[in-house]
Amino acid sequence: MNRFFSPAALIFAAVLVAPSFAADGESPKPNAIGTPLPHFELPSVSGKTYTPESFADAKLLALVFTSNHCPTAQLYEDRLIELTNDYTDKGVAVVAVNPNKAEAVRIDELGYSDLGDTFDEMVIRAEHKGFNFPYLDDGPTQAFSRQVGPVATPHVFVYDADRKLVFQGRIDDAEYPAYVKEHTLRNVLDNLLAGQALERETTPAFGCSVKWAEKAEGYNKTWAENLKKEPVTLEQATAADFVALRENKDSGKIRLINVWATWCGPCVAEFPDLVETNIRFRGRDFEMVTIAAEYPKMEDKALRFLQKQHASMRNYIFGDTDKYANIEAIDPEWGGALPHTLVVNEKGEIIYRHTGILDFLELRRLILPALDDISPWGG
Repeated sequence: MNRFFSPAALIFAAVLVAPSFAADGESPKPNAIGTPLPHFELPSVSGKTYTPESFADAKLLALVFTSNHCPTAQLYEDRLIELTNDYTDKGVAVVAVNPNKAEAVRIDELGYSDLGDTFDEMVIRAEHKGFNFPYLDDGPTQAFSRQVGPVATPHVFVYDADRKLVFQGRIDDAEYPAYVKEHTLRNVLDNLLAGQALERETTPAFGCSVKWAEKAEGYNKTWAENLKKEPVTLEQATAADFVALRENKDSGKIRLINVWATWCGPCVAEFPDLVETNIRFRGRDFEMVTIAAEYPKMEDKALRFLQKQHASMRNYIFGDTDKYANIEAIDPEWGGALPHTLVVNEKGEIIYRHTGILDFLELRRLILPALDDISPWGG
């Protein structure tokens, strides 16, 4: 899957939600308290289609707008699983809805996630995390989300037995569990189940902004234009240079080193995903380096390939004809087959090596915790 969008920093939205509807041309705003639950008919990751009638027996419906790509939403996944375990027998239905248009999520906004927000990726996420609640996709049309008005992921809307909105806002007051002082949603559910009035019917909702469809076209167009403008270079390097790259003494970054060649079919096939990986993570403490295992006389051909791929990472080619010395310098444990990939942490430790075409989901799941060890994003 290769999607390229305009580079920009990851943006989080901490929004005080107001109970009103959006005017034409504006992003939707949260429904007012007392608004009936709009009708929906949405596919779930299980293959089943859900409607409000699917939860007719529930005393309360906790509708959580969430997403794959948002790191704030990810931090709440385990809490939603626990919430479902604790409240299902009490008559509460917990339902998650992805409101995001997948194409409106820029590739650089995925620097904190292993997955984007497509339906197929939702299926992978739910299986990987063991979701015990329905996970529904509203991304293709966003019709239901526009009627309800989430402003962030996560953003929860609670409906009573008559399916009137009685609360909307946050799940609790801190994305990191260690900082939580108020279990907002649990308190709301407990009070409602006990027939007690709520002290607050709305709260702020902190998380990543909802990615509405109207953003997608602009992102795609801008990214395609910007990508073509980025310079692509290729330098010759020696065995000593390759040793320094592997030892990674001074960068302070996670460094991915990929060795490839223009005549290597698997190398060529996976290269677009390498470019995407570079764009995804380069806004963090990450650096990608490619090495063309070609003789120096192949420099022009290798550069043309890199230019066609818009490969604006650091690119090298063997600067001499002693391939075996270069192989030893890059990785003493590498047998020489292509492609070959190393991930080296900021301490110079090889934390991943692989010969052959990459599993990019596996690779992202290895890179993310290494990046978080260097610079935790929220804590």
